Amino acid sequence: MTNLLICRDHLDFVLYDMLDSASLTQRERYADHSRETFDAAIDAAQRLASQYFAPHNRLADENEPEFDGQTVKTLPAVGEAVRAFAKGGFLAATHDYELGGMQLPITISQSCLALFRAANVGTSAYCFLTAANANLIRAFGTAEQKRRFLPSLLEGRWLGTMALTESDAGSSVPDLRSTATPLSDGRYSIKGQKIFISAGDHDISENIVHLVLARIAGAPPGARGLSLFIVPKLRVDNEGRAGESNDVALAGLIHKMGYRGTTSTMLSFGENDGCIGELIGEPGQGLRCMFTMMNEARIGVGMGATMLAYTGYRHALAYAKERRQGRLPGANDPQSPQVPIVEHADVRRMLLTQKAYAEGALSLCLVAARLADDEANHPDADERAEAALLLPLLIPVVKSWPARFGLATNDLAIQVHGGYGYTREYPVEQFYRDNRLNALHEGTHGIQAMDLLNRKAGMHNGQALERLHQRVMRSIEAAKASGDPKLAEHAIALDLSWRELRETTRVLLDTIAQNPREGCANAAYYLDLFGHNVVAWIWLWQAQVAHAQMAVRPDLADFYRGKIAACDWFFHTELALTSPVHQLLRATKNSALGVEIDWL
Repeated sequence: MTNLLICRDHLDFVLYDMLDSASLTQRERYADHSRETFDAAIDAAQRLASQYFAPHNRLADENEPEFDGQTVKTLPAVGEAVRAFAKGGFLAATHDYELGGMQLPITISQSCLALFRAANVGTSAYCFLTAANANLIRAFGTAEQKRRFLPSLLEGRWLGTMALTESDAGSSVPDLRSTATPLSDGRYSIKGQKIFISAGDHDISENIVHLVLARIAGAPPGARGLSLFIVPKLRVDNEGRAGESNDVALAGLIHKMGYRGTTSTMLSFGENDGCIGELIGEPGQGLRCMFTMMNEARIGVGMGATMLAYTGYRHALAYAKERRQGRLPGANDPQSPQVPIVEHADVRRMLLTQKAYAEGALSLCLVAARLADDEANHPDADERAEAALLLPLLIPVVKSWPARFGLATNDLAIQVHGGYGYTREYPVEQFYRDNRLNALHEGTHGIQAMDLLNRKAGMHNGQALERLHQRVMRSIEAAKASGDPKLAEHAIALDLSWRELRETTRVLLDTIAQNPREGCANAAYYLDLFGHNVVAWIWLWQAQVAHAQMAVRPDLADFYRGKIAACDWFFHTELALTSPVHQLLRATKNSALGVEIDWL
């Protein structure tokens, strides 16, 4: 099973050969670590994921949480896995030693968490939401709030959520209607309904800590009026102990296409006027605080989509090597043995496409994680500043490109299995259903696309895009100078494509300045185009490293050749197909806005 979760050689390649993660140990925060301790953490994650998460992945899909009128019931194995995750230290992986954490870099932590996502994305969601919840309280909570909430969250005795969405507002968060009325003791009375709250109710933990966006009475409309509140299911006393009910009621469970192991809930706060919340951060700064959790969650969504794609690819590859069917063209003897389907050109095409998408996406996510580490504690101030520019620019891509093309990867995994892929006898159909959520939650593909084009591409007068351009150009120049004709060919192709992207971006930003609706109308195509260019850069980077490592590690020659082959495939098929998209995007009036509603 472990081999079907991830290729460890690939993970090591990205972490150590591409990103030089071992050098992080030179930073003061990680001085107690070494490559050996990093590998030990990943080994532990691999064992726990295989032992506690993977075995009940199908069972949780077939047995959704149920509400018996009093309690939401989940499979016992779900709670066992969450407790094993917490006991292993992964809830607090990046936290200070004083809080029981391991002080792991984000790059290594994300590598560990990737294994749990591959093993069981539904159960792992309880863990990751809690970790993000705790990170936000650590960042914005008062000393008192940290003392009362963090120990129980980081030990896994309590789990956490974020409660944003409301049925009337949907993705339009500034239109939320939940209210917070000040009380005499400095706390707030919370009233409102939330929908699609993942892990909003369950029987896994002693308490559930919700982070709730609401509007304080008298606050202005829109985003400026939203504040953030800690609202536990059970009230928490001054000693950090859970006690009586806090008037947070389950209004219903939502039944989903996939991701069925995670409860999705409708919650009602303050039906009986007894829901108490504590302000976290400053009044009116709720979205700013929440974006700390949301940005972390968006990287997590990208990694989740990536790992569902990755494990789907690994399953398809294993199946294609074992399944015998048909004969090669020219083999006319019907008595001759059938061949494994991996021998057929079209099957190999599908597998190579999956490899290019899934391994490209994993490298993309880990590049973002490394930027998060560099922003947090790179010893060079200029490097910290550059990471702070690049990470926000890439977050919409990290969240949405793997979600979109990871789903395409899962679709191909089903196709490789043929008719069997459409049955529940094999797990690839579940991976597809589970992955379909990732283009929807934490901001849909279209919302991420508008964020990228309308906000990120031109932010800081285009400085972020310019810094990314400089990094891409350094890789291009290095590939041209490598002496390898293929790398040089790809470098020339990426150079041309990247310059075209910059020109398309300029045209669109000029249009947005005059007519934002027209300029953003085809933003989804822009995100796909931008993502393909970024992933092409990452594949060129991987191929350069593989080319250099071939002489150092001849025992891994096939692995490195696989990297170079996937790079070739991505450039010859995926990047080559983006050229017409520039024409579509630059002709800004050619969009769906030209179609009258009555024509649809």
